[in-house]
This record gives sequence, C-alpha cells and structure tokens, in this order.
Amino acid sequence: MKFLDEYRDPEVARSLLARIGATVTRPWVIMEICGGHTHAIIRHGLDRLLPPEIELVHGPGCPVCVTPVALIDRAIALARRPEVIFTSFGDMLRVPGSASGGLPASLHQARAAGAEVRVLYSPLEAVELARKNPDRQVVFFAVGFETTAPGNAMAVLQASRLGLENFSLLVSHVLVPPAIAALLAAPDNRVQAFLAAGHVCTVMGWEEYEPLVARYRVPMVAAGFEPVDILAAILMLVEQLEAGRAAVANEYTRSVCRQGNPAAREAVARVFQVSDREWRGLGTIPQSGLTLRPEFAAFDAQRRFAELPASPVRAASPCLGSEILRGVKKPPQCPAFGRECRPEHPLGATMVSSEGACSAYYQAGKRGMAA
Repeated sequence: MKFLDEYRDPEVARSLLARIGATVTRPWVIMEICGGHTHAIIRHGLDRLLPPEIELVHGPGCPVCVTPVALIDRAIALARRPEVIFTSFGDMLRVPGSASGGLPASLHQARAAGAEVRVLYSPLEAVELARKNPDRQVVFFAVGFETTAPGNAMAVLQASRLGLENFSLLVSHVLVPPAIAALLAAPDNRVQAFLAAGHVCTVMGWEEYEPLVARYRVPMVAAGFEPVDILAAILMLVEQLEAGRAAVANEYTRSVCRQGNPAAREAVARVFQVSDREWRGLGTIPQSGLTLRPEFAAFDAQRRFAELPASPVRAASPCLGSEILRGVKKPPQCPAFGRECRPEHPLGATMVSSEGACSAYYQAGKRGMAA
C-alpha cells in the first residue's frame, strides 16, 4: 500500500539504524511530544533498537492525559443533569476525576448510573443530535490539541448557522508550542531535541516552532508515525545535534507543509481565541489553550452551566503521571505501574488513554521492565 508499506520496510529501517549508529558520538535525550509516536515507538520496539546513546522520553502529547481533573468533574456533573445529552469521543469516558463526595469517578461510571452519555465520532454528529432533540441540551466534550480544533470550530459554525440554542462545547483545547516552551524552561529539563507531532503540523504547519528553536537552540523535526518515519526523523535530529545546529525540519513531507492547512487554521482562528490553560500534571501554562471567542459565547457550556464544580478534591495517589508527562520518569519507574494501576483499573490518565505512555508500555508487555 502506497505511503504505508515503504514506511515499514525492515531493510530501510535497518539502514537508518546503522546510519544513526554511525553518526552518534555522545548521549542525547530526544522527546517525542505526541502520544501516537510513543505508541509506535514502543509497539515496534524502536527504543530498544536504537544505539544506547539515544534516550527517548515521552512528552505530554496525549490530549486525554492532560485534561485537568477539574474539567473531568465538570463533565461528570453536566452528564448527570437530566436535561443534558453529554457527548464525547470514547477515549474520555474512563479518565478519572476527583471522585469526591460519593459521585461517579468517570463519565463511564456516570453512564452506568443512568446519565445519558453518548460516544460520537465527530462533533458534527452532536450538532445533528441537538437539531433532532430540541428539548434537550447537547454538550460535546471538545478535547484535544490543534488537530481536533478545526472539527470543533466547524461544529460551532454549523450550530450557529442553524440557530441552535441547545448545543454547546465543554472546551479543553491545548496547544503544543507553549507546552514545549514550559518543558524547556523547567529546571529539571533534560530534553535536547523534539520529534514534533505530525498530525498537529498537518493542521498548523511548523512556522510556530521556529521561535522556540531559535530561543532554546533545540532541533525539532515533524515526523510521521511509521517506523521508517520515526527513525528517519531521529537521524535528522542526531545529525543536527552532533553538528551543533538547531533548526526545524520536516520528515513528514507527504502530509505536512510549512503553512499547514490554511482552511483549518482559518476556521480555528474564527471560532477560538488563545488563552491560559490548565494541564493535568503540568499546571497552568500561559497562552497554551483555546477558548471560544466572545461572539460564540452562547456555545460555551461553562458559561451556559455556570454552577458547575470548579475545584476537585483529589486523594493522594502513587501515580507518577505528572513526571511521566514531563519526560522526567518512564512508566516502569512508577511504583503503581502494572500493579495497582492497570488498564482495567487506571489510577491516572496516562494508563486510560489509547495515546498514554503507560498504556503503551503495558500493551507492549513491559510490566516490571527496568527503564
């Protein structure tokens, strides 16, 4: 299959590994910012095939994992309202909230207790659901990085055109570049180069990474998600690191261009504005999220349901999700990994999400392995 088989070619992968081994002369720490990269790396064993000088660490590029507890609690509170049909992508249903006061600990538990929570594949489905159910309030959980923002923007524009007064978004959009800046500015940062998220760059391009590279002198390469993609991008990073250079480069040329997708960017800019945003495990990062513009405030669920809970009460947990999201720890270093924390009983979002690092390690059978 074109654009797939050739990026899984074992001979090409071996050649790239040999070139990386011939180029690297000292230890380097590279972070893949995207959860899709994390799963591909672990699933194909790339972390174990690379030369020992190359250490891959996993970043906060899992939108489910970084959605704050407070917002999960608000989603659960909304879902429990009798007038609400709460809609979401399926990966949000089992993310744990604070579980305080005897309330359901997740949207999945809320649905089991009788709340009308529906899994959809597109926010436009939620708009249609609102059109067909004028006596109910339909809320869509708008979670994700720049990748999912265009679809949610189009849902708002469609609801506005239809004059729907019973559709709203519970928004938790986050942006990649401010998170990278926060990681690089942290005193415990070890990251020296980044695999940039290919899907995000497909939408946004790579222009916004250039100021980060200039400021922090760290190379970044937009990478695809097949083994050859990732190895080729790592080689591009190692070549820059060894030469003392720092630039933005693009390995994912079949999908990414410098300016991204202009139509998608225009839709996002029309509906959303940049704002401060809380990230689970990282705290509040200035100008790192999206909120609805004032002209679309009528579609903001947090405004429409202003009495939603604002502050969770979280019990102490052995979960090291914060350190894992910052690339400081790896899943096997968490004392709960594979023990108290498993996919069927997750303690943190990094085990729940299909893009979470803990889930990737667990699915690959790395329980109990040394980091």
